[in-house]
Amino acid sequence: MISFNYETEFELNNEAIYSSWISKVIVSENKKEGEINYIFCDDEYLLKLNIEYLNHDTLTDIISFDYSVGNELNGDIFISVERVKENANDFEVSFEEELKRVLVHGILHYCGFKDKSPEDEAQMRSKEEEKIKTF
Repeated sequence: MISFNYETEFELNNEAIYSSWISKVIVSENKKEGEINYIFCDDEYLLKLNIEYLNHDTLTDIISFDYSVGNELNGDIFISVERVKENANDFEVSFEEELKRVLVHGILHYCGFKDKSPEDEAQMRSKEEEKIKTF
């Protein structure tokens, strides 16, 4: 089950469409859907998590906590709406496009895709684009 939670004023329009899309992405990677929680928040909220759990004193757009068991994906995905807006401006894409990228990014991590090396990052970006096209 995919759920959307809000720690900020932002609310996702038409949650059902996003939930259905994310479910299809999970199946397309031969995984099973468990409990996936998206938590939308602001920079300050996500920075506190980044410092507390990852020892990173930097702003970020997404932090995902993976509780997957075997092929079943489970986890909490925290998204800073402020970072998504700023990144959309920086990358010259719409807010909705950047939001889709971040939403699917967390799921792709749960599917085993990494983004630490340049090669892994290129593969992650390619997968993000592939999945966004299916929205």
